[in-house]
Amino acid sequence: MTTRGQIKRAVRVDREAERNSAADPGPSLPERLYAARERKGVDLYRAERDTKIRARYLGALERGDYKELPGAVYTKGFLRNYALYLGLDPEEVLLQWRRERGDGKEAAPAIVVPKPIAAPRQGLTFSPSIVVAALLTIVVIAFGAYLGVQVLRFSKPPTIAVTQPATAVIDVDDSTTRYTLVGTTLPGATVSIATPGRDPYQITARSDGKWSADVDLRRGRNQFDVNALDPETGKHSEDTVRVFITVPFLQIEAPTLTVDQPSDGASFENGAIPVAGKATNAQSVVVTAAWVGSSGPPTPAGNKTPAPPPIPPSVTVPVGDDGLFNTPYELTAGRWTLTVTARSPEGKTASLTRNVTVAYKGVNLVVTVKGGGRAWIKVWVDGKIAPSVGAAGQVISNGKALTFTGRQSIEVRTGSSGVTFFTLNGTSLGSLGKSGVPETWLFAPPAPPEKTQRS
Repeated sequence: MTTRGQIKRAVRVDREAERNSAADPGPSLPERLYAARERKGVDLYRAERDTKIRARYLGALERGDYKELPGAVYTKGFLRNYALYLGLDPEEVLLQWRRERGDGKEAAPAIVVPKPIAAPRQGLTFSPSIVVAALLTIVVIAFGAYLGVQVLRFSKPPTIAVTQPATAVIDVDDSTTRYTLVGTTLPGATVSIATPGRDPYQITARSDGKWSADVDLRRGRNQFDVNALDPETGKHSEDTVRVFITVPFLQIEAPTLTVDQPSDGASFENGAIPVAGKATNAQSVVVTAAWVGSSGPPTPAGNKTPAPPPIPPSVTVPVGDDGLFNTPYELTAGRWTLTVTARSPEGKTASLTRNVTVAYKGVNLVVTVKGGGRAWIKVWVDGKIAPSVGAAGQVISNGKALTFTGRQSIEVRTGSSGVTFFTLNGTSLGSLGKSGVPETWLFAPPAPPEKTQRS
């Protein structure tokens, strides 16, 4: 039976404990967590990504709103992982959490005085001592069972299993970049998935012990080592489950190329060589030319061999969705080797060559307006006005080109000589005067261009 002196001593001990706690309360646990995260310089969403704990749970811990959390087991796991992430002592954080929740205080026993029975009752009766003994027996049994469970848990490490994939080694499609690993472990346990060369993945098992994690895949063999940590005991699983997922490398195919035009050995009377064909597994083709020699008779002995003409720049031609390509390629007179090269996106190439001969007959003149301006032109072909421009002439805008062909001569009157460019029989002559100055030029090869007074 509890005496009045024992009750007084218990009350005095509780008051001294409260005074000691009030003397130096220090910051609360929510304040410590918030201040530690601020020192670390991260927000809740960055902390969520690093710890794999939802931001709303982290916010509830920093507010002390423990009712928002799924349960005491999860709360302990969250506090332990969050404390490690913030650089705090997890055991001290858990101790403060228990203290602030009031887990350490026990209610003073209430003294119940049984009321006397007014009159004896017939039948089965229990004395107060029997009831108290039965209650004590139940409490002792329950406490013993609880201790047994805790001892068993502390002595046994958590288990870990991977249920997806079903086997330790699997192959996936070459387009796969992510895979979901699924397994089971202790409820609330922290599952760590390590892969060489990358940061480990960490997730918390659900209340039913199930867990899942999306992992990134690279081409080749990907290795994942999976283990579990019990946040209550700090023990790791005895076994580490190793999973291999292989993503095959792409098969790189070389492009195929067919050149329909020009045919090998073809001869042309002007420099506009049609280049056409078909390519597969290629986004574009490149046309280049190499000078072979003159198209005329051999140079007599003792005479100086003429210098080769300038090599025209290469031309890149896009390949259509149907695989076809087509472009003109300007060459001067002579014998040339054309090379057509198709290139795949992976850098593979395929090439074909064609030998062609260009032998100009008469006069072939290309007139182009460049330099951002416009020019009025009037043209005479073999002494007659060219029908394409008419007797009144024509204004040519910037970037436009006109081609004229004659037997003996072509004469051009331009209102702005500096922006008018000429290409004679495949040879670029450039502009022959100054911008804004009207001039007339006569082209009659093999004689050089001659300035005339025709208007």
